[in-house]
Amino acid sequence: MATQSHKEELHISKFEAPQSMKTIAFAFTGIGLIGFLVGIIKNPEAMWPNYLTAFFFVSCLALGGMFFTVIQHVAKAGWSAGIRRLSEAMTSFFPVMVVGSLVLIAGIKYLYSWADAAVIADSPMVAAKTAYLNVPFLVLRMLIFGIGALLFARKIIGNSLKQDSDGAEVYTNQNVGFSIGYILFFAIFFSLFSMDLLMSLLPTWYSTIFGIYCFSGMFQSGLAFLILIMLYMRNTGKIKGYFGMDHVHDVGKFLKGFTVFWAYIAFSQFMLIWYANIPEETEFYLMRSHGGWMTVSMALLIFKFIVPFLALLPRDAKRNTVHLSLVCVLILFMQYLDIYWLVLPNFEGIRAVTGFYEITLLLGFLGLFLLTLIKFFSKNNIVAIKDPRMHESLSHHVTY
Repeated sequence: MATQSHKEELHISKFEAPQSMKTIAFAFTGIGLIGFLVGIIKNPEAMWPNYLTAFFFVSCLALGGMFFTVIQHVAKAGWSAGIRRLSEAMTSFFPVMVVGSLVLIAGIKYLYSWADAAVIADSPMVAAKTAYLNVPFLVLRMLIFGIGALLFARKIIGNSLKQDSDGAEVYTNQNVGFSIGYILFFAIFFSLFSMDLLMSLLPTWYSTIFGIYCFSGMFQSGLAFLILIMLYMRNTGKIKGYFGMDHVHDVGKFLKGFTVFWAYIAFSQFMLIWYANIPEETEFYLMRSHGGWMTVSMALLIFKFIVPFLALLPRDAKRNTVHLSLVCVLILFMQYLDIYWLVLPNFEGIRAVTGFYEITLLLGFLGLFLLTLIKFFSKNNIVAIKDPRMHESLSHHVTY
C-alpha cells in the first residue's frame, strides 16, 4: 500500500454536517417549495421555465459526478481512488432527479408548444415531428433515462460501498463492465434528455450537436463542483493523506480541458448555423440577440470560456485553493446562466431579468442537492478505503 510513515498520516473523520450547513440546506429547500407553490397559483407561465432551468442545472451536477466516476472505472485509474467517493456522492441526487422529472410532466403544456394541438395544426413542420414529440413518448424517454441512471448508480456505487467491508476485487472488476454499459446508455439517453427538455422548447429548430453541447457544459460544471467538495474536505481536515493538491491539480486540468471543449462545441454549433444560414436554424441565435439576451450571449463567451481558460492556464493557478475555488464558482454560475439562456428566450415576453422564480427555484434544487450529499456522507465512508488501487492514489504525484 504505502510506507509506514505515509500510513500514519492517513485520517478520515466521520462526516457530521455542521448545523449551519443543515440549516442552509433546509432553508434553501423551503424557499424553493414556496417559490414553486406561489408560481403554481400565481404565475405558472413564468414559474415552469425557471423550474426547468434549475432542475436541469442541478441534475447536470449529479450526472457530472456519475460520469467522472465511470470514466475512472473504465480507464482502471488508480490515481483517483482517494477522491472517487466524493464524485460518487454527487449521484445521491438521482432519486430527486427522477421525482423532479415526474413533477415536470405537470408543466408540459406551459413549456412545450408542440403539446398544443392548435400549434400542430398551424405548423406543418411541427406536425411532421409529432411521432417523436408527443407527451406519452416524452414521459417514457424521461423515465427510461432517470430510472436507468439511478439503477446504474445503485449498482456501481453500491459495489464501491460494499468493497469498504471486505475489499474484494470482484467489485472493482464488475464496475468496469457496468461503467461501460452506463456510458453507452448515457450517450444515447442524455442526448435525448437534452433535446427533449431543452431543444424541443423551440420545436422548429434543430442542431445535430446539441446533445454534445449540453454534455460539455454538464461535465465542466460537474468537475467544478467536485473540486469544491475536494477543497472543503481537505480544508476542514475531514480527509488527510488520501489526496492532496496533486489530485486537485489533476481535476483542475480536466476542468481546463472541458472549458476548452465547451467553447469548441459552442463555436462549432454557431459557425455551422451561421454559415448555412437556414431560417429554421438561425432563429435560435436571432432570438438571443435581442431584449437583453445579446449581453448574456457575450457574457457566456467571456466568463464561461475566456476568463476560466486564462485563470486555469498557469500551473500554480490549479494549486491555489482560493483562486481555484473562485474559478469553480464562476463556472457553476455560468453553467446556470447557459441553461437559462437556452430556456428563457423561447418564451415570449420573458426577458433576461433575474427575478423571484429564478432565485427561489434555484435555491430549492440546490438545497435538495445539499441534503442528499449530507445524507450520503453521513451514512458512508467519505473515502473508498479498501479500493485495491488505493496505493496508486496515495503515491500519486504531478510533475507538470
